Amino acid sequence: MEHSIIEGKARRPDAGPERPRDAATILAVRRVRVAEDSAGQRLDNFLLKILKGVPKAHVYRVIRSGEVRVNKGRAAADTRLVMGDEVRLPPIRQATPGAAAPAAPAREFPVLHEDEHLLALDKPAGVAVHGGSGVAHGVIEQLRRARPEARFLELVHRLDKETSGVLLLAKKRSALVGLQAQLRDHDPARAMRKSYAALVAGAWPARLKVIDVALHKYLDAAGERRVRSVAAEGGEGRRAITLVAVAARYGGWSLLDVTLRTGRTHQIRVHLADAGHPIAGDDKYGDRALNKALAHGEAVPGHRYDGMFLHARRLRFAHPASGEIMELEAPLPAPCTRLLQALGGAAP
Repeated sequence: MEHSIIEGKARRPDAGPERPRDAATILAVRRVRVAEDSAGQRLDNFLLKILKGVPKAHVYRVIRSGEVRVNKGRAAADTRLVMGDEVRLPPIRQATPGAAAPAAPAREFPVLHEDEHLLALDKPAGVAVHGGSGVAHGVIEQLRRARPEARFLELVHRLDKETSGVLLLAKKRSALVGLQAQLRDHDPARAMRKSYAALVAGAWPARLKVIDVALHKYLDAAGERRVRSVAAEGGEGRRAITLVAVAARYGGWSLLDVTLRTGRTHQIRVHLADAGHPIAGDDKYGDRALNKALAHGEAVPGHRYDGMFLHARRLRFAHPASGEIMELEAPLPAPCTRLLQALGGAAP
């Protein structure tokens, strides 16, 4: 079902000369009614989907400024939309269809589980889950291209581009709503549980098992999404809880088993870096000199590693239709296994 445009205001005749429309067009103020297939979607994802060609940073900027309204009120980027909601869009310059990006190439990914309700993939590192922020296309666009017969296919959650591992998609709207409800559930008995393997620099202290530090998401001067830890009492951040256990030690490195109790952007990367143990190869929050030494074969003599060692290895959830508890696992990628072997031990 397509979204209906309720109202669009015409451009004023005295607004001055228009810019050429071969590359972009000026949209009037629009009010869009949320259709059934977008119910339960976050406001930012909804806007990114309908405002093709608009820079991601600009979309977030108009949300923060209050120019985007939901049912005539201000709304945050993570506001969940309901069928029938009215979303007001300010005038935004948007690429014309003729200037649209090339279609995503069809691609399938290793399947961990599939049924009529959901699809679980083993996402490789280096592939974004969706297009945007300078990325033409990601897993979801390539998969839709490879499966033109699929009537519904949506991401349940996200993984960073350089993070590998279990990625869950919904094949029905009901499955998407049910699975995302588990993501938001704070009850450990009902919440979806995500566990990761992370290789960090240094000897992780065995006593540090719980990191409970609030995180604040922002955009830097270049429009890139960044996250920093903040004092919880300041009210600026959102509470974030990470559970950490040492799986193995390799000289000056620690292989960690990390479980998320909350799902904040870049949560693991920021929490581990703030604890003084950045993830190997993390180019945003890690140790640049160490990453360079890894890539050049200097940190681990005779072995080069150019990537981020963060792998979504296990996902535990209740099946949205049957209620059955499912636990899906993705093996460590070959580059990670080879790095652990070079550090002096076989991969666990």
